[in-house]
Amino acid sequence: MSVTIYHNPACSVSRNTLAMIRQSGEAPEVIEYLKHPLDRARLQELIKAMGISTRALLREKGEPYAELGLADPKWSDDELIDFMLAHPILINRPIVVTPKGTKLCRPSEAVLELLNRPVASFVKEDGEVVTKR
Repeated sequence: MSVTIYHNPACSVSRNTLAMIRQSGEAPEVIEYLKHPLDRARLQELIKAMGISTRALLREKGEPYAELGLADPKWSDDELIDFMLAHPILINRPIVVTPKGTKLCRPSEAVLELLNRPVASFVKEDGEVVTKR
C-alpha cells in the first residue's frame, strides 16, 4: 500500500500518526512540509480530496494565525491558501494519503481507517491507549 504523510516532527499528533502507520507495517513517504512546502495545486488537491473547507485546514493554535487576523471571515479560500503557502505552519497536520482516502488525522487514531492492517492497540506519547474499534 502506498502511504504518504505530510508531517511536522515537532507535532505530537503527527509523530503519533507516523508511529501508527509504521507499526501497521507500512513504510510511508514522509514529507516534512515545513522543509519542503507544498505548492498551490497540491494544497488545493489535498483539500478537495479530504472533502473539507480551506478554513478547516487552518491551524489556529500558535503564531501567526491570530497575528494575521485569520479568524476574520472576510478571507476568501484563495487568500487563506496564500497565507498557508507563505506560512506553511498554518497548515494543520498530519495529512495522510492512502488508496483508501485522504484525511487530516486529528486525532491521530483517525489514520487507522486509512490503513490495510491497522495496529490493534497503540500507546500515544502522552500514555493514552488507542484500541482499534
